[in-house]
Amino acid sequence: MTTPSVPGIAAKILDGRRISAAEALELHERAGIAALSCLADEVRWRKHPQPVVTYIIDRNLNPTNVCITDCGFCAFYARPGDKDKAYVLDRETIYRKIQETVDVGGVQILMQGGHHPYLRLEWFEELLADIKARWPRLHLHAMSPPEIVHLSKLCKIPTREVIRRLQAAGMDSIPGGGAEILVDRVRAVIAPKKASTDEWLAVMREAHEEGLRTTATMMFGHVETIADRIEHLQRLRELQDETGGFTAFIDWTFQPGGNPMGADMAARGWRKATHAEYFRTTAVARVFLDNFDNLQASFVTQGADAATVSLRMGCNDFGSAMLEENVVSAAGCHELVALEDIEQRIRAAGFVPRQRNQRYEIIDARGPAPLPGELDGCGAAATGRHTREAAFV
Repeated sequence: MTTPSVPGIAAKILDGRRISAAEALELHERAGIAALSCLADEVRWRKHPQPVVTYIIDRNLNPTNVCITDCGFCAFYARPGDKDKAYVLDRETIYRKIQETVDVGGVQILMQGGHHPYLRLEWFEELLADIKARWPRLHLHAMSPPEIVHLSKLCKIPTREVIRRLQAAGMDSIPGGGAEILVDRVRAVIAPKKASTDEWLAVMREAHEEGLRTTATMMFGHVETIADRIEHLQRLRELQDETGGFTAFIDWTFQPGGNPMGADMAARGWRKATHAEYFRTTAVARVFLDNFDNLQASFVTQGADAATVSLRMGCNDFGSAMLEENVVSAAGCHELVALEDIEQRIRAAGFVPRQRNQRYEIIDARGPAPLPGELDGCGAAATGRHTREAAFV
């Protein structure tokens, strides 16, 4: 079967029809960036007709960096016994970090860490329960699928039991970390000891079946092909069709600083993915993931300027006004943005900033969101389909 031309694929998207993986690949390879922007922006307005971009106030809390998985792209982890780098946070340090977050209006803790060989499931159950006892309304977005697979193997129990026990202890949702690229050929190169594609997806399926919402991620721009990226998106879309449990998709580019994979690839002439590549991949994700409501910009890795542009490439969320971030900053990426700057950048892109929770419910006290057309020509009022079709002829 012949893949339709870019104008034909664009017509399908504008008509609200689903495109195939082959068509998504064709868009990525052949469509101009202006056309991709128009298509992604159209889908974004269709799903979010109010001219609002959301953000959340939270903290990335890493209880430990000790890990036995040895991912080549990671500059954050330490091997067990590394006296200079390895740590396990004590409870008082954890409580202090959480109280700091709550004191400035934080509503969520994003908690992930290394695959520690000696911290068993009971340790995390006690930690979650202690946090919930002190801050019962705080949302715990915790324990990525590879961490759950690790605890399953460490404790010799099924992953579903790990999920149930963590949920009972206080885990409210599961972040999409550890997905990288959901193609085992790629995972065998960049993270051979980490959970497989099927294991990552199985944990998410089980979490959804247990009533937990989760996010989905993709780290690209390393050894994968464009077809691998589309396969990754296809696996996510299929699971979302099955369960409907993903709240959002977040993608970002591989950060090569301070890790062996980056040094090795640079020595072989590899170059870091550009902003243009991030925009292209993000826009394709927005039109292909038609069953995902939310796409989050990644200002921590891409920078605030690129994240602002991505709000016109399909993203409807600016991410987190994050008090702390340790993982990508270990790779030399230090882009944290103040709350006032986040709101200013959202306005500069033609939207109204609003604070949300993990369920993408608006929680600030600014009254109802503006209606389409209430931004003096910015936002939804400027997105007529007739202007979009001109981009493809």
